[in-house]
Amino acid sequence: MSLVCAICNEVPEHPCVSPVSNQVFERRLIEKYIAENGTDPMNGQPLSEEQLIDIKVSHPIRPKAPSATSIPAILKSLQDEWDAVMLHSFTLRQQLQTTRQELSHALYQHDAACRVIARLTKEVTAAREALATLKPQAGLVAPQAIAASQPTAVGAGGEPMEINEQVGMTPEIIQKLQDKATILTTERKKRGKTVPEDLVRAEDLGKYHQVASHVGLHSASVPGILALDLCPSDTSKVLTGGADKNVVVFDKNEEQIVATFKGHTKKVTSVIYHPSQSVVFSASPDSTIRVWSVTGGNCVQVVRAHEAGVTGLSLHATGDYLLSSSEDQYWAFSDIQTGRVLTKVTDESAGCALTCAQFHPDGLIFGTGTADSQIKIWDLKERTNVANFPGHSGPVTSIAFSENGYYLATGAQDSSLKLWDLRKLKNFKTITLDNNYEVKSLVFDQSGTYLAVGGSDIRVYICKQWSEVLNFTDHTGLVTGVSFGDNARFLSSAGMDRSLKFYSL
Repeated sequence: MSLVCAICNEVPEHPCVSPVSNQVFERRLIEKYIAENGTDPMNGQPLSEEQLIDIKVSHPIRPKAPSATSIPAILKSLQDEWDAVMLHSFTLRQQLQTTRQELSHALYQHDAACRVIARLTKEVTAAREALATLKPQAGLVAPQAIAASQPTAVGAGGEPMEINEQVGMTPEIIQKLQDKATILTTERKKRGKTVPEDLVRAEDLGKYHQVASHVGLHSASVPGILALDLCPSDTSKVLTGGADKNVVVFDKNEEQIVATFKGHTKKVTSVIYHPSQSVVFSASPDSTIRVWSVTGGNCVQVVRAHEAGVTGLSLHATGDYLLSSSEDQYWAFSDIQTGRVLTKVTDESAGCALTCAQFHPDGLIFGTGTADSQIKIWDLKERTNVANFPGHSGPVTSIAFSENGYYLATGAQDSSLKLWDLRKLKNFKTITLDNNYEVKSLVFDQSGTYLAVGGSDIRVYICKQWSEVLNFTDHTGLVTGVSFGDNARFLSSAGMDRSLKFYSL
């Protein structure tokens, strides 16, 4: 049913009803009539615009004009409508094409952005892993590098002889260090974050107990074992340095002493077992570093790199060079084959004795501890101090790098253990130990899964969670050295009670 305006007798576009006469009107016409007369046109009663009631209807179809009463007129009207539809369709097609072009351009930009992000992510990951590329930080004073003087070699009679030739870091040596670092970094990336299948699990490690104890390695008159190391390629071979000035090689499986070396004039405070050669190294407050042949049973080299007591010793990954630190405030880099000191550096701005030294697994950077509680990171090729880690109080007693090269563990005479992230150059974990706890030795296992602490007792932490998995108090004196066996199958320790102990299941 269609509505018809009572005034114009046509279908209204905006119909409304008058409550006075109940008639339908076109709103524009009735509003005009009300404005002129103020009454309803049908019965003359008063009416206002506010009284009108709108009627909601679907869009009305207006009747064709009188011109569309013949077939030609209808055809022309249809042709006009068809033309209008085609023009509208053409406009829509143009809009669609423009939208497609904009979408294509947006997708191209998104793809390019994804490629850039992927490349930058890869570069950032490579930069974080390549710790050897650490550059000197702004504001740090460049340390003074001095040419080594009076290195020694061994004469025909076995006695050290002085060599006055000055030796530096030649391009060949630097390239050798760089090549080795590249190989080690590549091998580490291949290993990834996988843990060795044969590695002892934490729950089994927590069940370890003392299985052997040996007290006859060093003299009882001057008791105390001050240094401990295991042969990396055969962890059954144990190396110790004692307060009796002797260096001892002990076979764990045979439970007997293989060799005893005498030559130092003061106690032996640092020892290292060469991973691939039958050679061991020792350092002492007598300011010398000695190279010993296990098979020959004699001293084959004396390195006189320092003018005061040697406090730290670390072997480079190539197996050809030694890093040493000293109370004379210098660190030295020496060739173990010739006994020559290749370079010797100090940080004049610090003016403080060095207490320990340790190479990073890649061998291009290393860390030293100082008597004023600082940990310094050095670039070996540039011989510059590239980072400092403050935070301890008291002399730093031990530092250790994890196998993955990301973490550095440090201990000092403040009864605390600090973990540092070398990628972010900041301390991310501090383990507070018992009051008056003395940290003397820190070591990660070969996989970087566990960290052992030796001092007032022995503690082992699992990395990443940094939770304690075991604690031994079997030593009656201070523990001066701890070390893991292959795949952490056993743990060894030495202390001031003159005993060498082994722990396993």
